[in-house]
Amino acid sequence: MAVNDRYEEMYQAASRYYIQGETMESIARQLKLSRSSISRLLKEARESGLVRISLSDHIGSQSPLAARLAEAFGVRVHLVPVRESANENLRFDQVARLAGRIFTEAVDDHQLIGVAWGVTVSHVARHLGRRPLVGSTIVQLNGGANQRSSGIPYIGEILQSIGDAFDSKVVLFPVPAFFDYAATKQAMWRERSVQNVLRLHAKLDLAIFGVGSLQGTVPSHVYSAGYMDSSDMQRLAADGVVGDVCTVLLREDGSYADIDYNSRATGLTPAELQTVPRRICVVADPSRAPAVVGALRAGTATDLVIDEGTARAIEVRARL
Repeated sequence: MAVNDRYEEMYQAASRYYIQGETMESIARQLKLSRSSISRLLKEARESGLVRISLSDHIGSQSPLAARLAEAFGVRVHLVPVRESANENLRFDQVARLAGRIFTEAVDDHQLIGVAWGVTVSHVARHLGRRPLVGSTIVQLNGGANQRSSGIPYIGEILQSIGDAFDSKVVLFPVPAFFDYAATKQAMWRERSVQNVLRLHAKLDLAIFGVGSLQGTVPSHVYSAGYMDSSDMQRLAADGVVGDVCTVLLREDGSYADIDYNSRATGLTPAELQTVPRRICVVADPSRAPAVVGALRAGTATDLVIDEGTARAIEVRARL
């Protein structure tokens, strides 16, 4: 069967089933196919992106806990119920599934979509629906190289999987996560190849990121993969740093501008993130509550995708 004929059958089956509300048996009779063939066509329509099933906000988003967080921090809260006995992997998986759906629904044609690499976003990338876009670009938000690695295999895999899901071009940002010297960063920021990426950063339509934590139960990649040594970590902790967004370090009160390390950081600052119309922050670890409070107080997010346990930990930490 020709590709166009297969597509037409898929479209006819999907249109009759999802829009006109006909049964599979009725559609099978009209298209002179078996019921099992109709079932396969509908499955293929979903997997190809021809059909996108959109659910209303999760019931958790209407909960009193979600409402309190939304009011306190001015964000839209997408709450994922996860049983207390769930292990870390299950919690990450369930939050990543909802985040993947929200992210898939948020993207659109001709968008610049910023992605900050990390453990949480790598989970989200595994749960994206297929949604072919026209003229959209995935842009790396923060550098990833350190003295041990270029970071490209790890980061490139995350961004490319997102690019594949959305049929979008991928633009990497091949600079370190942190320069050794602020002067080196200032010089690099004058390079035309770097400025090309910085110009994209300034025009982003959408961004997705996690929150790193100095002391999270699930180690944040930036603190466990050679980006900092133990003496760096000790100095940062002494300065009140609790974590980061886009590898820009934050205190729990949301301050960041006077942290010396940030003069060498390559990610978007909270102030720069605030120019992005929609910013999806994904968190699935109660031990990261201090860092998430700092990120929310810094105004980094418009949307927070989070599990109930982490949400409760944030509420306690922020004394809401």
